[in-house]
Amino acid sequence: MQERDLRQLLHLYKRNEIGDEELLRTLKSYPLERLSHTVLDTHRQLRQGFPEVIYAEGKTETQLKEIAETCLKRDQPLLMTRVPAAAAETLMHHFPALRHNPTARTLSTYPAGGGRQYNQVQVAILTAGTSDIPVAEEARETLLACGINPETVYDVGVAGIHRITEHLPRLQNLHGLIVVAGMDGALPGVIGGVADCPVVAVPTSVGYGVSFGGLSALLSMLNCCASGITVVNVDNGFGAAMALFRMIRAALRLNSENLTKQGTAQDG
Repeated sequence: MQERDLRQLLHLYKRNEIGDEELLRTLKSYPLERLSHTVLDTHRQLRQGFPEVIYAEGKTETQLKEIAETCLKRDQPLLMTRVPAAAAETLMHHFPALRHNPTARTLSTYPAGGGRQYNQVQVAILTAGTSDIPVAEEARETLLACGINPETVYDVGVAGIHRITEHLPRLQNLHGLIVVAGMDGALPGVIGGVADCPVVAVPTSVGYGVSFGGLSALLSMLNCCASGITVVNVDNGFGAAMALFRMIRAALRLNSENLTKQGTAQDG
């Protein structure tokens, strides 16, 4: 349920276009959608500004099909992550409106250019190497679903540090950055030392030898000497995007509240 839907419902009730029973029946059906295998949180967008995201890995194609069908019937935006290739093919056959990003392993109903709800927000996603791109693309698809259209700067890791220098002036004038790196996980520290915006670091399970599936990159980022960097779990591009989205929403809300207070003070 989106805020506009609730406002429209209350507007109809206030104008006596629907009665008590219809209002009650409608509201009862909104908070949850109980399927035989899944309980969909249909109020999450109303509470947090973004609907529930479906983690596809481990779910059957039948379960994913029923979840997608339920969301689309409700006219609810849909984002599925970690979708296996075979399941993606099946779902796109049944629901042609779904958009597939095979690199990110996502399916969504969001447009490729983003919803533009936050078109004034400027963020970028960086990767240390080409092998980190799948995780970065998951983050990009999530931000697009949030209404934010990020820039991407790929393969600019510290093994060739000169590759990042041409981008530095631009990176110092953004509202947020997601930095994805495996191996030694050093790139977020470099970016965190020159950028003045929130930096969310994502370790990846990319690396030779004893990298412990990304644990070494995770520990490097947690011990980074650049202050204030947020670190998410290994390969969690979705989590990085949502962390940045929450920061941006909070900043915009604070700015809006300050403008309201200033207007009230001037009127007084």
